[in-house]
Amino acid sequence: MTSHILQLHANDNVVVALRALELGSNIETRGAVSAQSSIPKGHKIALVDIEKDQPIRKYNQIIGFATCSISAGSHVHVHNCGMGELDLDYAISSAATPVVTVSSAQRRTFMGYLRANGKVGTRNYIGLIASVNCSATVVRFIANHFNHSDILKAYPNIDGVVAIHHASGCGMANSGEGFDNLKRALVGYSQHPNFASVLQVGLGCEVMQLGELKATDKHAVIQKMTIQAEGGTSKTIAAGIEKISNMLAAANAIERQPLPVSELTLALQCGGSDSYSGITANPALGRAADLLIEQGGTAILSETSEIFGAEHLLTARAVNNEVAQKVIKRIDWWRHYTAINGGNMNNNPSPGNKAGGLTTILEKSLGAVAKSGNTPLQDFYLYAEPITKKGFVFMDSPGFDPCSVTGQVASGANIVCFTTGRGSAFGFKPVPSIKLATNSEMYNFQEEDMDINCGDIIDAQVSIEQKAQQIFEHIIKTASGEQSKSEALGYGDNEFVPWQIGAVM
Repeated sequence: MTSHILQLHANDNVVVALRALELGSNIETRGAVSAQSSIPKGHKIALVDIEKDQPIRKYNQIIGFATCSISAGSHVHVHNCGMGELDLDYAISSAATPVVTVSSAQRRTFMGYLRANGKVGTRNYIGLIASVNCSATVVRFIANHFNHSDILKAYPNIDGVVAIHHASGCGMANSGEGFDNLKRALVGYSQHPNFASVLQVGLGCEVMQLGELKATDKHAVIQKMTIQAEGGTSKTIAAGIEKISNMLAAANAIERQPLPVSELTLALQCGGSDSYSGITANPALGRAADLLIEQGGTAILSETSEIFGAEHLLTARAVNNEVAQKVIKRIDWWRHYTAINGGNMNNNPSPGNKAGGLTTILEKSLGAVAKSGNTPLQDFYLYAEPITKKGFVFMDSPGFDPCSVTGQVASGANIVCFTTGRGSAFGFKPVPSIKLATNSEMYNFQEEDMDINCGDIIDAQVSIEQKAQQIFEHIIKTASGEQSKSEALGYGDNEFVPWQIGAVM
């Protein structure tokens, strides 16, 4: 790294501009190469001449292929770098080195909520869960009765009443992947340890019947009601207010207590990414995930459409061939899924990602996988499927952030870390979400939304290890009750977005 460029690996044939460069700017890496045009901050510059169809390498990995001849010093982006056929070496389990856990004397604790079933929460909410779009208004009105009044002031141990509503639940097939996704998401939220108790509300005639939403956890405190059985909207709201009122005293009696950090399940997310994501925040978060796993905790990577082209990095870490094959088969499923819907796997990066310097899904995926750290991949789960293993795991989901986190929370995540380079407005009740800025410029401009600045990895040469430790400590503080920036701003009421697969009928 110099003051204005960064080469990530000695085998790379591009470097990253650390600031906007003017025509003729010197690139001091492999001899005297100068910029052939102005280069935006975060974008790539060719170190050497690259012939048409030759691979373009970053992170010592292929991120695309030259679509025309590229001369040394040229801007490398969507105008001259595209997708091509990759021959990936899956190297199954070759990098699955055992986790070295910390000694008992080094075990950390946080202040959490111990539920009757032994599960642990980081927040203490009461939940209202709509089974169908038709009951969304009712659950919102019931929640507003408590949240927009002084009622909860008498119950200081309750974080609030959360209305979980969505746009589905009917007009869908009553079986298949779409139905299963929604059912798992609703059941997962209904028995989430961040809820002291839950009231499920349906219309009554919908496809997603309340009878389908049976908790697999017998200790979950769940009540049910439908608008049609109660006699209409107003009667249902009144009955719901009474039911929630009767839950308050028991929820408030639950207090935080010291609990092992091994009870934390961390959702790993990124959104509004830029070229710094894979250099600063994502690898720092990955190392923080390693620290959590060394304590016996769990970290969930998701966004299957954003590991495309980097899946070989996960198969190499799979604990066995069975887990690796789950990854490979699901990537094949995604190829088919995008094709039948008229898309392709390189539909990503988004316009904002490209403005930030990301060119292909291969480049974005390589940076995204850095969030997962270096511990072995213990298992691969379907969307919103309960996580049953400790350590690093993967949950299948789209790359759309709210949809992906919905699945992770349903699977059991009780805290979220979300990296962003462009600036994302994001929260996720009932689970706290910590936002990590990839670059200092965005952090300083949008500081009210960002919890941690990872841009100082570049600006001040803060090490990945130092930043990871800062993130890890912040995770513990937030899990113990300190509000994240998104919580303080009131985010999190509208991000429940279950993954819809199949026809709307």
